[in-house]
Amino acid sequence: MNQSLTDQLEKCECCPRRCGVNRLEGETGFCGTGSDIEISHAGLHFGEEPPISGTNGSGAIFFSGCNLRCVFCQNYQISQEFQPGRARTLTTDELAAEMLRLQAEGAHNINFVSPSHMIFQMADAIRSAKGKGLIVPVLYNSNGYDSVDALRQIRGLVDIYVPDIKYLGNEPGKKLSNVDDYADIVPGVLGEMLDQVGRLVTDHDGIAVRGLLVRHLVLPGYPENSRQCLAFLADLSPDIHVSIMSQYSPQYKACDFPEINRALTEKEYDEITDYALELGLENAFIQKLESQTHYLPDFYQERPFKR
Repeated sequence: MNQSLTDQLEKCECCPRRCGVNRLEGETGFCGTGSDIEISHAGLHFGEEPPISGTNGSGAIFFSGCNLRCVFCQNYQISQEFQPGRARTLTTDELAAEMLRLQAEGAHNINFVSPSHMIFQMADAIRSAKGKGLIVPVLYNSNGYDSVDALRQIRGLVDIYVPDIKYLGNEPGKKLSNVDDYADIVPGVLGEMLDQVGRLVTDHDGIAVRGLLVRHLVLPGYPENSRQCLAFLADLSPDIHVSIMSQYSPQYKACDFPEINRALTEKEYDEITDYALELGLENAFIQKLESQTHYLPDFYQERPFKR
């Protein structure tokens, strides 16, 4: 019988923050959560990349809380202003039941959003769900600030990794996400994920079944950061699948930072996508600029996303 990974939260080091608090006794670290499984939404999501959402939708499960503090976060209602009363508290078996419900509704995959601080609770629930009939791929959709050791402990439970690569310099990470070492951590994270699942593989309908898809959100005023991120990905694997996102809009506390208190321009975005082609990143997904408003969620609504 597999030992519960959640037991490790007695001295939590499940993400690079390594807070060391006893979440089993209700203590909270940087993420603001204890050992309870707190989710803010679970439902079919049609706003992911085509291989993820497909025609039936991705079975997205949004965890509450986060181990970053991005001033521009579009999900700030559940990541930064997380209030336990607005979330659902689930047991491991109840989270497994949610996964099986989404599979029964036709979801192409089970998509865990912001799992870095809930990785062990998630893993225990995946084991439970697989024992009860879960067969669709499991997707780990993170901000990229993950623990390589924790990822190694869940090897074999995740089929598809969809991490961000936000920064490859620590200065913007400190300023915009309250993290000192993001640029030091994310290369090892992406290398581990690629080693576990390989390049993105799709079925005959174009739906992802396994592999790595990396996202990069292009920020206004930070073109060199985007170039550094894409150059790293090209070096990591020339045929890597990357989603170059234009959907940035100044949300949450972005108004306090003049350089990002505006929408991304078409010229800025085109320069970055052209650079991706120069690097030979041909497996790239791009967005139209109207995504800046189309994908904004409202987690105070029963259905946070527009179809």
